[in-house]
Amino acid sequence: MLSEHQWTGERHAEFERRLSPRNPARAPGLSALRELALVAGLFLAYKLARLAADGHVTEAFRNASTIGDLERRLHLPSELSVQHTLLDWPALVTAANSYYAYVHFPATAACLIWLYLRRPSHYRRTRNVLVLLTSGALVVHFLYPLAPPRMLPETGMLDLGRLYGPAVYGAPETDQLSNQYAAMPSLHVGWALVVAIALITATSPRWRGLWLLHPAITLLVVVGTGNHYWLDALAAAALLAAAYTLLPTPRPTLKPALPPLPHQRTPTTAEPAPAAP
Repeated sequence: MLSEHQWTGERHAEFERRLSPRNPARAPGLSALRELALVAGLFLAYKLARLAADGHVTEAFRNASTIGDLERRLHLPSELSVQHTLLDWPALVTAANSYYAYVHFPATAACLIWLYLRRPSHYRRTRNVLVLLTSGALVVHFLYPLAPPRMLPETGMLDLGRLYGPAVYGAPETDQLSNQYAAMPSLHVGWALVVAIALITATSPRWRGLWLLHPAITLLVVVGTGNHYWLDALAAAALLAAAYTLLPTPRPTLKPALPPLPHQRTPTTAEPAPAAP
């Protein structure tokens, strides 16, 4: 016969198994593979849609001139000043190019995998925010082609990736793998912000300041390497705010109360209390 402690432990375990979103009895690994395929498909769709939006070179350079004028009217700092700071430290140039080339997608994928495995309650909303943000960015790429600062040598900006490596893009006229006239908005910055927000909400307070380093470094990298304007980052932040606004905040799931132990049940009219001897 089970003791009260054993009976309570078994009942708790049963309820935890029923409530767990990762019940191993339900096709183990299948759900994880499906989510991984979804994220990979999102990235592939992003690359293909950028290619489909390629072209409109004259319009892209005209928009670049407009963005430059707008940034001066807003008194934003010059992208050239950030690049000159990098050029004073050759090791920083290589580090910035490597961060731009190798951190963007792996950091986002690692965040989603960790959330799926360790914080499933945060995973689904983060994934949906990424889908909305990326979809909105692709619409802007179609509607507003924009040449990045590294394509404007008259401003003094250099293509640090091509000059120092590692390079992500080839020559624009021969590059068949990416649309280089899609600077607005910066999905490097947008995805980095999603990662930071997700980890801030899903981890303990002592780590929260650390996660902000990723979008901060990403912002300086994309500007300093000549791949984006400050306004590209602001546009990404605005799209991200819209995505979070459109997605409702998930309500916490309340666990059902455990049934009372047999000796704790209160007598009812259907079960009269035993008469006194």
